[in-house]
Amino acid sequence: MKRFIRLHIIGEGQTEERFVKDTLASHLGLFQITTDIRRVVTSKDKIKNQYHRGGLVNYEKAKKDIQTWLKEDKHPESYFTTMFDLYALPDDFPAYEESKAIRDPYERIRVLEKAFQENLESQRFIPYIQLHEFEALVLANPANLEAEYFEHQVAIERLQKVLREVGENPELINDNPTTAPSKRILEVIPEYDKVNVGASIAGINRIDFLKKKCPHFSEWLDKLEKLSDDAL
Repeated sequence: MKRFIRLHIIGEGQTEERFVKDTLASHLGLFQITTDIRRVVTSKDKIKNQYHRGGLVNYEKAKKDIQTWLKEDKHPESYFTTMFDLYALPDDFPAYEESKAIRDPYERIRVLEKAFQENLESQRFIPYIQLHEFEALVLANPANLEAEYFEHQVAIERLQKVLREVGENPELINDNPTTAPSKRILEVIPEYDKVNVGASIAGINRIDFLKKKCPHFSEWLDKLEKLSDDAL
């Protein structure tokens, strides 16, 4: 028997929001996990009492937003996680300076996520930082871009070559300002639409395919899928 779980996700922007709603939520539903997502708070209009969301401006604002949501839903079967990019991670993030000296991206992400969890001090919080940004999921299969940009076959072949160069692991496409996954795509497909195209392209082959191609993404999903196990 499995128990029903509510999973709350805090994402950086509209792309993550759409990916969760269109692709991830239905997958986790198979494990009796209901999923919702909201974008991280970036500012508040005190006059209109309105929150502006989208973009990871700094860590403290994100932390406050997560802590607020944790207080809003204290049920023991509700859990929280994030979809933040390693690329352009704010420099006030826990263990940020320590992690900069680590060359292995998987070890670096382990250090950051461990510090993130310890800083939030909640057993119901499961940190996730995407290596190196959301577009790694898009580049898990660059051929899918043909569905929207069929006139860019040569460009898509170049992206497939990039994937081969990193051993077919899109999480190893780095976070340099000129060679991060999104920058690679924009270089060859300038009209690439991150929100309206990126989210749907990433989900074409479904979650199980992404788990096979992206080790850290897979590790995260394994944790989420097990939340509904009675043993927890």
